[in-house]
Amino acid sequence: MRVVLAEDLFLLRQGLIQLLEAYDFEVVAAVDNGRDLSAALAEHRPDIAIVDVRLPPTFTTEGLQAALQARRDIPGLPILVLSQNVEQMYARELLADGTGGIGYLLKDSVFDNDQFIDAISRVAAGGTAMDPAVVAQLMVSHARDEPLGALTARERHVLELMAEGCSNMAIAQRLTISEGAAAKHISNIFAKLMLPQDSDSNRRVLAVLAYLNA
Repeated sequence: MRVVLAEDLFLLRQGLIQLLEAYDFEVVAAVDNGRDLSAALAEHRPDIAIVDVRLPPTFTTEGLQAALQARRDIPGLPILVLSQNVEQMYARELLADGTGGIGYLLKDSVFDNDQFIDAISRVAAGGTAMDPAVVAQLMVSHARDEPLGALTARERHVLELMAEGCSNMAIAQRLTISEGAAAKHISNIFAKLMLPQDSDSNRRVLAVLAYLNA
C-alpha cells in the first residue's frame, strides 16, 4: 500500500516512516509542509495520505486544506488526519462529500501499533476511523438535527461507536449486549436514516457520514 505522509516534526516523521515500513507500507513521499504535500498527492496519487493538520509555514490548517484540495482533485482519495487538534469546520468539510475513506485520530490517543495500522487499513478500504474525542466534539453542535432526531439514545450511542470504526462485535462488547442486539440497532439506524439497500459496509459509511455531517 502506497502512503504519502505529512508531518513537520522530524523525529515523529521518521518514526512513522519506520513503523509503516515495518508493516509493509511503501512511503512514497514524506513531507513537512502543505505545499509539498499538495505536490506529492498530485504526483503519486497514493492509496492513503496520513496528514497532520498544522504544517509550515503558518502552522494553522495547511495540512487539512491540502487534504481538502486533494479530495476535490482526486475524489475518494483516502485521508487519515493525525493531529493534536480538532478543527471542527475543516473536519466536517472533509467528511462532506460522503464517499468515506476518512479518518481523524488524535496523536495522544494512539496507544499501540495495531490500533494505528488497523485505522490506516480501514480508511484505505473506504471506511472511517474517528477518534472518540473528535466524534464527541463534532456531535455537540448538531445533537438535535434531523433525521438524527428520530434515533433513540441507544441508537445514537451505537452510531457514535460506528463512527469510531467499531464492528458489530466490538459494539456489543462495549455496550454489554448481544451481537444480534447490536445488529438490530444498526438495522434500525439504517431504516431511520432512510439509507438505500446496499452492502452493509457501504451503509455503515453513509450512516456515519450522515451523523458527522448533520
